Amino acid sequence: MSYRILYDGHNLGLRRGTGIAMYTRALVHLARDLGHRTGILFSRNSRLPRDELEREVAFFDADMSSSRLQRLRAMLTLDGHLTSALGISAQKVATGAVLTEPLGTSWVQCDDVYSARRPFDRARVLFTVTGQFLKVRIPEPVDLFHWTSPLPVRSNARANIYTVHDIIPLRLPYTTLDKKRFYLRSMRKLLAKADHVVTVSEHTKRDIVKYFRIGEDRITNTYETALISPRIIERSSDDIANEVAGSFGLQFRNYFLFYGSFEPKKNIGRILRAYATSNIQMPIVFVFAQSWLGEDDSRLIDQVIQEHRIDPDRSKRRRIRRYEYLPFPLLATLIQGARAVVFPSIYEGFGLPVLESMMLGTPVITSTASAIPEVAGDAAIMVDPYDVDAMAKAIKTLGSDSDMCAELSTRGLRRAELFSMDRYRERMQKVYDRFL
Repeated sequence: MSYRILYDGHNLGLRRGTGIAMYTRALVHLARDLGHRTGILFSRNSRLPRDELEREVAFFDADMSSSRLQRLRAMLTLDGHLTSALGISAQKVATGAVLTEPLGTSWVQCDDVYSARRPFDRARVLFTVTGQFLKVRIPEPVDLFHWTSPLPVRSNARANIYTVHDIIPLRLPYTTLDKKRFYLRSMRKLLAKADHVVTVSEHTKRDIVKYFRIGEDRITNTYETALISPRIIERSSDDIANEVAGSFGLQFRNYFLFYGSFEPKKNIGRILRAYATSNIQMPIVFVFAQSWLGEDDSRLIDQVIQEHRIDPDRSKRRRIRRYEYLPFPLLATLIQGARAVVFPSIYEGFGLPVLESMMLGTPVITSTASAIPEVAGDAAIMVDPYDVDAMAKAIKTLGSDSDMCAELSTRGLRRAELFSMDRYRERMQKVYDRFL
């Protein structure tokens, strides 16, 4: 039987995709695969026109990718916040006139699109002032609303469930920009009000049970999957090598790669020190999606890059490369062409780059900390994230041992099958069946 399941587009509206955006895409794909009718609730800075065609055009206008400054200005205006206590209504947006194919992977195919005026910003303001969750009214009956992150908001669906990816603001408060008092208050209320809570690892589930003292029967760990197109996975080595050379001037399987947000828990400084200690000639490439609280590491990278540029030893030039956000198809090529992905994070609720790299057949050097061992298993080199020497040894080993690289690639592909879309579908269906 088909049911109507909605998801929030909180992270889908960001220019630079996040792990939660990837997570949302996978959930929508999965729900459609199960035969359900799917919808996404997006945020816009203003209410859309009444006319159906005007509304669709306005939805896809530049407001869809409003700047951080525009969003901040919108959040600070009192207009709209005063009525939030009574709840807000979402508008349904017809689709079909606007061509979405040019948007590529930034657009998620779903059955229904809804828009509301800054629901996520208004929810934060309302909770800060009143301690109440924002109520969002969907204009059609909804069986289940799956909120993909712990937001202080609730819909008029028959059931509301929430995914909590990690509790990093509690465990590592010095690594995030969250308002910690707000976080703790909203999390406690969310865990009390939610019809169910989903996590992406046993580690996060244990953390929630331990620190928020709620029953294990109210939480289900489903893990995650990575939604990667078969066209990307099945590309030939020659095609990958040609694109890596043409786009980045790199040799196939002759560089190391880190990708992710530029933030303290990603351990960038130690990665750089380990790479320098290893003294290998293969370049290392850093690709950053977003950045916060990483000023010291950023200055260090820029300083080392500058020193290499003027070093009389030409072999050292361009050994360390830094790129900002890349669209996933191009990033996937960079992953596939790498000697190994280096991801020794201090703390992760899951560790999506580890899974993505294994799915793409690339060896991984990663961390023994938090949830990462649940994902990597025996298919990666695991190091203490605080041990620079161990990290350097792993880099040096993979830089010289092609047989080990091939073995890790094989193990990684096998390990990734445990997190396939088919396995993930089974786990999520068990959760959804409780409420449908």
